[in-house]
Amino acid sequence: MYSRRQILLATGGLGVAVLAGGLLKHLNMVTEAEAAETFEVTHTEAQWRSLLSAEQFAVLREEGTERPYTSPLNDEHRTGTFACAGCALPLFSSSTKFDSHTGWPSFWQPLDNAVASHVDTSYGVVRKEIHCRRCGGHQGHVFDDGPAPTGLRYCMNGVAMTFTAV
Repeated sequence: MYSRRQILLATGGLGVAVLAGGLLKHLNMVTEAEAAETFEVTHTEAQWRSLLSAEQFAVLREEGTERPYTSPLNDEHRTGTFACAGCALPLFSSSTKFDSHTGWPSFWQPLDNAVASHVDTSYGVVRKEIHCRRCGGHQGHVFDDGPAPTGLRYCMNGVAMTFTAV
């Protein structure tokens, strides 16, 4: 026979599990706007694979993440523009780049009409994913621990971008 305490603990635990499962399912849902998002530049998977290096494909098309401190763009300090490696759309000005000490190129603001975002719940964490608004290529994530004037840190994968000095 079960005690009242055991029954309460079992039903309480079951309730928490059901609520957590429902919450996770809700968080992983893609909004209608995100599902309907279309891009100006599109290619088949085979075409993307032929246009991009293996590392670029893994990040841009499969939402991978490069290892920290592996991108030469992390140490790029010249004046210029960072663009999407998938479609060459300018994304960030070097004037907004800063050293976040994370190992990835970081910026406090993108160029106007350059990036789009959606909620990313991978790894059990809610984050804001950033992608190129023209080709949909994954660039990285934005966090609210950046410097003034925005307080944002656009933490980008260097392999997903190119740099053109001015």
